[in-house]
Amino acid sequence: MHPSMPAVTGTRPRGVTGEQASANWVRDMFGRVAARYDLLNHLLSFNLDKRWRARAVDRIGLLLDKPNARVVDLCCGTADVLLAMEARRGGAIIFGSDFCHPMLVEARRKISGRALASPLFEADALSLPLRDESLDLITCAFGFRNLANYEKGLEELLRVLKPGGVAAILEFSQPTNRVFAAVYGVFSARVLPWVGGVMTGSREAYAYLPESIRKFPGAHDLATAMRRAGFSRVEFERMTGGAVALHLAWK
Repeated sequence: MHPSMPAVTGTRPRGVTGEQASANWVRDMFGRVAARYDLLNHLLSFNLDKRWRARAVDRIGLLLDKPNARVVDLCCGTADVLLAMEARRGGAIIFGSDFCHPMLVEARRKISGRALASPLFEADALSLPLRDESLDLITCAFGFRNLANYEKGLEELLRVLKPGGVAAILEFSQPTNRVFAAVYGVFSARVLPWVGGVMTGSREAYAYLPESIRKFPGAHDLATAMRRAGFSRVEFERMTGGAVALHLAWK
């Protein structure tokens, strides 16, 4: 284990042990909340999630303009990032992927009737059905921390990226301001599980969210892990007081 990394190297929901059991728990949990996922994302982030995604898409805009660039939105959920990339797309060919079938059902429902070129496919982020060095860009918004093995996830990103390709990971992080961190902690630990439980019937799912954020590597640690995994250049920017971080890494 790398000395700069925390003890947990993949998501471990409370009471669950082992990578496969953790992955199954996460898949089932997202399946239970898929129908209300978008509403709660917007409500519980005070609509800031739209701004975070827009910033991420803006940072990768040049790659989306590249003729015939191959792009996959990993852990695409209900396709918010995919839709944002489609709206910004120049010459890129964009796909969406998730390992939770109910999420893909919601994504297909959302994009039905729109003239979109982006096909969706069901796949595990730790074992993608893609050739080596086949992609120019991979995006992953608020999904990477849910992987059962972070190091294996980074290795898989490197495997499928072409030399010069970019991985863009938008993820929750640790607030850098103490006052904001305290307020954020109370909101996450008390308000979020209650509201999420009332609206979805699954308090367990929204208790998992703040716990998974707390256990996830901070922005510096994730950047270090990406460099040690083999990315040649890594940079990140914090948003909303450090509650969210966007990492860009080049192969």
